[in-house]
Amino acid sequence: MAEQTGTAKLTFGDKELELPMYSPTAGPDVIDIRKLYAQGDVFTYDPGFTSTASCDSTITFIDGDKGELLYRGYPIDQLAEKSHFLEVCYLLLYGELPSAAELEDFESRVTNHTMVHEQMSKFFSGFRRDAHPMAIITGVMGAMSAFYHDSTDVNDPWQREVAAIRMIAKVPTISAMAYKYSIGQPFVYPKNDLDYASNFLRMCFAVPAEDYVVNPILSRAMDRIFTLHADHEQNASTSTVRLAGSSGANPFACIAAGIACLWGPAHGGANQACLEMLREIGSVENIPEYVARAKDKDDPFRLMGFGHRVYKNFDPRAKVMKESADEVLGLLGIENNETLKVAKELERIALEDPYFVEKKLYPNVDFYSGIILEAMGFPTSMFTPIFALSRTVGWISQWKEMLGDPGQKIGRPRQLYLGDTARDYTDVESR
Repeated sequence: MAEQTGTAKLTFGDKELELPMYSPTAGPDVIDIRKLYAQGDVFTYDPGFTSTASCDSTITFIDGDKGELLYRGYPIDQLAEKSHFLEVCYLLLYGELPSAAELEDFESRVTNHTMVHEQMSKFFSGFRRDAHPMAIITGVMGAMSAFYHDSTDVNDPWQREVAAIRMIAKVPTISAMAYKYSIGQPFVYPKNDLDYASNFLRMCFAVPAEDYVVNPILSRAMDRIFTLHADHEQNASTSTVRLAGSSGANPFACIAAGIACLWGPAHGGANQACLEMLREIGSVENIPEYVARAKDKDDPFRLMGFGHRVYKNFDPRAKVMKESADEVLGLLGIENNETLKVAKELERIALEDPYFVEKKLYPNVDFYSGIILEAMGFPTSMFTPIFALSRTVGWISQWKEMLGDPGQKIGRPRQLYLGDTARDYTDVESR
């Protein structure tokens, strides 16, 4: 825990409390209200926890005003340009970039755990063929605790480590299996001679009838998508993982809880919602009508993929994602795709229109990632599973950090109760 740097005085009624204050290495100071109820008999009220720090952490930092995202202190754009996903996984998990030997060992451990227990393939046949891949992934991830009993004891550091490697290694396989099941194709086993992103693409798009060679540009774009989504501070799904983990639940159950939370359209489903919006607009000629609707506060229509709850500047991930979008679309020769034309014109408007500039409604990472994934051949139903695949390492890193915190307690938020007070029960006849 950080050292106390001051106090804050809170006065209400005839009471005055002095609350400790702490200064982080970056970001605003915090007021410690842990003893507020015991000393003042009051709660704080903060729906959405927008002004509440639920933990201390050394993993990820966001400065929304500056448009800055740091993994363990490293700017996300540097990592996306110079690093690759498994190296970033190591950084998030262990706090430092690996040496060449450490990275080789880590990659080997992940690669050797990419296969799932053969019996797990029978789980998939229990789902309807048109089940959403997120429903399948949530169930299968939770079911891993039924297969890997040797890595469910959260009090054993070695079992936590084994569980972490297993989930990072197997989530691409599970996600690809969910996709293959949804389109009626046979599962494709992982290959140990491929890198992480290439392996995932092959498991998604290879078929037994012919060879499949992964294009390095597509693999690099996929790797960047994984890197850019690997962690994002204390967002809804990460907080869900921490809350589930605070009860001592096994790691597979905790990550399954995070996947379930990510499924929401306000969170992991944002890039799917963005692409569906672009399709709804349909053509460049329709853009003025939709832009006018977006500016009308009485119109329910909203431009998806613009602005961000945290970033009040340009999303630092968006610039990198835009570069990948240009590379992928150029490679595939679909620059004249109608959806892409709409996206590019909306992007131009957002960067020039005074309304968007004033409100800082810049294109965010979801705006570009959906375009890339569609160009690669993924249906919109796979966008959120790919997000979950990317974020698994962040969830695990946050979960491990929480378990190592000596001040960690089971999560138990309070409430502002507005219901009836004590009432007398009456039997049916008297009613």
